[in-house]
Amino acid sequence: MLIDHFHNLNKARSPYTDELKSILNLEDARKAFDEISTWNGYKPTPLLSLKEIALQTGVKKIYYKDESSRFGLGSFKALGGTYGVLKFIQDELKIDIGTAVTLEDIHKGKYKEQISRYTVTTATDGNHGRSVAYGAKLFGCKCQIYIHAEVSFGRQDAMEKLDANVIRVNGNYDKSLKVCKQESELNNWHIISDTSYPGYTKYPRDIMAGYNVMSEEIASQLEEEMEMPTHIFLQGGVGSFPGAICGYFWEKFPNNNIKFIVVESEHAPCLIRSAQNNQMTSVNIKKETMMAGLSCGEPSLLGWEILSIGVDDFVSISDQLIPSTMRILANNNPPIEAGESSVAGLTALIEIMKAQDIAEKIKLDSESIVLLFGTEGATDPEIYNSIIKAG
Repeated sequence: MLIDHFHNLNKARSPYTDELKSILNLEDARKAFDEISTWNGYKPTPLLSLKEIALQTGVKKIYYKDESSRFGLGSFKALGGTYGVLKFIQDELKIDIGTAVTLEDIHKGKYKEQISRYTVTTATDGNHGRSVAYGAKLFGCKCQIYIHAEVSFGRQDAMEKLDANVIRVNGNYDKSLKVCKQESELNNWHIISDTSYPGYTKYPRDIMAGYNVMSEEIASQLEEEMEMPTHIFLQGGVGSFPGAICGYFWEKFPNNNIKFIVVESEHAPCLIRSAQNNQMTSVNIKKETMMAGLSCGEPSLLGWEILSIGVDDFVSISDQLIPSTMRILANNNPPIEAGESSVAGLTALIEIMKAQDIAEKIKLDSESIVLLFGTEGATDPEIYNSIIKAG
């Protein structure tokens, strides 16, 4: 099967509740934007109109948020992990010093010596770890990263170039996360993860707020003679990224009835299984997906609380569809550098439009305006080039 679909909502979406706002809200997004937009190298990433691809696919318009240039790290993850490190440093300094510390003083280096004693850590498929390593280097603490057996050496090298100590663990992502938790407890390291679970929600919440810098930018970019999307396709992973984006657009545009579609790999379908079971459901990853950023078997608690109510449809797709979609974007005019995880949304859209029964359920047609997130560029150039050249 090339595509698996589950329709989640059969009635109108309820308003964004106070309970959901306690997880993530527009004020959180604004605070993250106000901070991150002051960092050296910040500039909004482009929101591209894929006119030719929209015509070929059969929808009215496709907007593509291109994150391939974000802070030179090639991924939207640069927003969340880096911001999470900064918020952790601010919190830890308050505990150590006994008084509140401003982000401005951290930037000025006032607490440089104290910060240098901290160690942040995370488990990663590549992009999140790179952002945590970037944050550690930027703000002056140490960094310990855990990767699983299938993470490419190119992605490992990118983290090591940011002075992170990288440990490779036998097994999948969830095994590397387990080892990360164990080692952090033994060594008094501090986990900065976008995966939330009971007892660990603060920094995943900050990271999700960081992701919504993209949403803040898109809201401004859509005002520039662009039309509001009718459908937003979101890569799955653990659920933090789609939960953040869904929550933002749901709260900010309550009357637009935007359809949210979450896309996963067939090899890591924890969110579609959770939707089918109507409860958080983990899956055992038996084969790694080529969409490395989506190779997650356990949903994030906070992300799922938003997605379980707000998402209309969950879709899983076959890995064999990914290379051709990457080449479609590489051959676009102008060319778009889109990594493996970056094309999940466009791949799902193309396949759904070929399946009339699914398109009708999702209400996709020639009048639809679709927003996609190009979550990464060529984060491993060797793998990227081999895929593009094989076509």
